[in-house]
Amino acid sequence: MSAAQALLSIASGSLVGFSLGLVGGGGSILAVPLLVYVVGVPDPHVAIGTSAIAVAASAAANLLGHARTGSVKWPCALVFAAAGIVGAAAGAQLGKMMDGHRLLMLFGLLMVAIGLLMLRPRKSGGNAGVELTRQTMPKLLPLLIGIGFAVGALSGFFGIGGGFLIVPGLIGATAMPMLNAVGSSLVAVTAFGLTTAASYAASGLVDWGLALLFVVGGAFGGLLGIRLAHRLAGHKYALTRVFSAIVIAVGIYVVIRSLLGH
Repeated sequence: MSAAQALLSIASGSLVGFSLGLVGGGGSILAVPLLVYVVGVPDPHVAIGTSAIAVAASAAANLLGHARTGSVKWPCALVFAAAGIVGAAAGAQLGKMMDGHRLLMLFGLLMVAIGLLMLRPRKSGGNAGVELTRQTMPKLLPLLIGIGFAVGALSGFFGIGGGFLIVPGLIGATAMPMLNAVGSSLVAVTAFGLTTAASYAASGLVDWGLALLFVVGGAFGGLLGIRLAHRLAGHKYALTRVFSAIVIAVGIYVVIRSLLGH
């Protein structure tokens, strides 16, 4: 690894961490394009495996903060994550079997779709008292398992944390408020990232040196992003719209590059 590559890895990780701290998600979907087009990782599969490590580490750090404030609905989160782990393992296997450039093109299309979904205004309501109990189990359990598996499969296939898929998935399954869904989603993001990373690592598709530098950069970027988010709290939706535009633009760029075969 060259010194330039190491610096670019730290800078790219910082950008991912910064965006996660600033808008509360979405940074992980930039990790793969950054590793491929900025850091210069030649194999898209190695980029996916490496980014999965960084995604899991970043999500685990953020989860600690949410757990301290009590915003994690643990029973719902754990069932969703458990179902998602099975899906993520299956998705990762499928992803490794697909041609790398075709996988990147599909990844770009997913970025565009997620960017568009981010533009939808979030509803702040919901059932704050929702819990997974014997009484609610017949209704909630099938939804948590089914949606968790599907989201996990997409997360594993594309090697992303899947936060923007998990949050609406949890709300759809349980009707919990946004704050609880964001906190609870980090349990699944961590689990999916580790599952995907383990699958790719077993196939020798993780660059551990780059992953470590990416995580270090992400930690610094995350601190800066969180500080700025507190200062710009009144403009949160405007920030989300700007970030969604970036995700869409990068997604279009990835698709075009993949179609051109570069």
